[in-house]
Amino acid sequence: MSKPDYPVTTAVRFLREHHIDFEPHLYPYVEHGGTAHSAESLGVPEHQVIKTIVLENEQKKGLIVLMHGDRQISTRNLARELGMKHIEPADPKQANKWTGYLVGGTSPFGTKTRLPVYVERTILDLPVIYINGGKRGFLVAISPAGLQALEAQPVSVATEG
Repeated sequence: MSKPDYPVTTAVRFLREHHIDFEPHLYPYVEHGGTAHSAESLGVPEHQVIKTIVLENEQKKGLIVLMHGDRQISTRNLARELGMKHIEPADPKQANKWTGYLVGGTSPFGTKTRLPVYVERTILDLPVIYINGGKRGFLVAISPAGLQALEAQPVSVATEG
């Protein structure tokens, strides 16, 4: 069997293990380029490029939110919706410890620690999403139905980018 021309990350192993069809996409990673850069590199709408954001609540417990690339998360609305007092972005070192991924290459698939995953409800309506494959400069195209393997809970916490 020939070697794939994309990285075989923990996320890719998770997708294969859960029989989630994916299409790999490599692009030149740019520090702080964000979803605008990856969307432009792949020629896809930024709305379909999904960010994996690692957050923590007031008890310092981690959680992941999947959000459209062109939207932001209202942490206030998220805390309210989840019945928590306070939610804020996790420190990058802590996020790396929980997920095993570097910031800019964080995938919700195959994280070191199983964290609760929340998905912006409208992501589930898209025909295809582009989400991090576990390495900077590497996205995978999947059907939003593939997020079911994460037991992702839908939320409505998007604000305009």
